Amino acid sequence: MITGYVFDLDGVITDTAKFHYQAWAQLAQDRLGITITPAVNELLKGRSRMDSLHAILQFGGQEGRYTDAELTALADVKNAQYRELIETITPADLLPGIPQLLADITALGAPMAIASASFNAPAIIARLGLGDVLTQIVDPGSVAHGKPAPDLFEAAAAMIASPAATTVAFEDASAGVAAIRAAGMFAVGIGAADLLAGADLIVPDTAALTLSRVQAAFAAAHAG
Repeated sequence: MITGYVFDLDGVITDTAKFHYQAWAQLAQDRLGITITPAVNELLKGRSRMDSLHAILQFGGQEGRYTDAELTALADVKNAQYRELIETITPADLLPGIPQLLADITALGAPMAIASASFNAPAIIARLGLGDVLTQIVDPGSVAHGKPAPDLFEAAAAMIASPAATTVAFEDASAGVAAIRAAGMFAVGIGAADLLAGADLIVPDTAALTLSRVQAAFAAAHAG
């Protein structure tokens, strides 16, 4: 039996990934002289702010050029731009299928938590009108390592007292799926099958995500 559900935020509950991309692209172009592409953006999904910055610098051949203080300042500039962009988010920005999925899990009385690499997760959840539904949110600053390490998902499961083996977690990034598997949880991947090959269940988008489908896949994986 499933005892708890853990969600990534960006690309699973709402599409904030586009705002991250806009903010990183602007910082990279204006401050670093680096033009990032959608392919580079795929490498940033699910990563912490500093890990994403290092990935951009590595792509642009500038790794090791900046001091820790300069890196922090650059990351802060990106975050300020990102926070401006997310001020436009409303409940209408919930991804298809997510309102019904959350309602069905709530009806079961099963606990839920958010395992996001974003420090802005509480603000986004509030703007989506989910502050009373998704009350348990892991602060990425409270764990030692970001995705693909399992720390965020382990902390989220502990927060809702759900054993790893009976916890289902949802992700749209390969780093996140790797983190879920490392935590010993059932991984639901949302997106392209070739990018999320490690997931236990893969759906093309959130519109195809239903509680009954998740429950059936989990039961099949644990049959016998």
